[in-house]
Amino acid sequence: MNPSATTRSLAAAAPTPAFKKIALVEDQRETRESLTRLLKTFAELKCVCVCASGEEALKQIPPARPDVVLMDIFLPRMSGIECTARLKGLLPNARILILTASDDEEMVFPALEAGADGYLLKETEPAKLRGALLELLHGGVPMTSSIARHVANYFRKRAKTRDEIVRLSPRETELLTLLARGYSNKEIAGKLSLTLETIQSYLKSVYRKMHVHSRAEAAVRYMSSQR
Repeated sequence: MNPSATTRSLAAAAPTPAFKKIALVEDQRETRESLTRLLKTFAELKCVCVCASGEEALKQIPPARPDVVLMDIFLPRMSGIECTARLKGLLPNARILILTASDDEEMVFPALEAGADGYLLKETEPAKLRGALLELLHGGVPMTSSIARHVANYFRKRAKTRDEIVRLSPRETELLTLLARGYSNKEIAGKLSLTLETIQSYLKSVYRKMHVHSRAEAAVRYMSSQR
């Protein structure tokens, strides 16, 4: 019998590992060691890589090819958000779960936009962390309840802003687009071939419909509706 064929036959018959591979990125030694010990108690998972920085993670995690990466945000030098984005480019099929101490909106949305597949707080109980990891592996998007509320509120605000934009006239929308690009009232008047007084009148109408009080606020809300 052909030896290579025998090897292929044995390989095909080999059982699929019962566990999924997981990597951990955490800079605090005590937390890192505690999480490593905890992960070892999860029968479905095998911790194959533990890193103390984003730079270390980019070197060690891709060759280990984990199914899941547990990622802290507050890392020295390279943030966990940047590391998440770069790892997603190297391992697009890996699932990345943020596990951090902050539920600040300023951290949540950049992390999700970078490619994170879930977001939990470090206060999450061990049993819930295990459940979240299994949920993630089955295509879920686990989130701590406070994080989920932030996300829900964010999309409600976006929906409200879109409704406000819909109520604008075509000319008001055109004006708002130019305003968001940083043009002054005088420049907008020149581009639209309108008087400065007319532009100011349009702006008052835009502010009223969008429930804002300044050019900057109108520009920010308009740009957020376009994301």
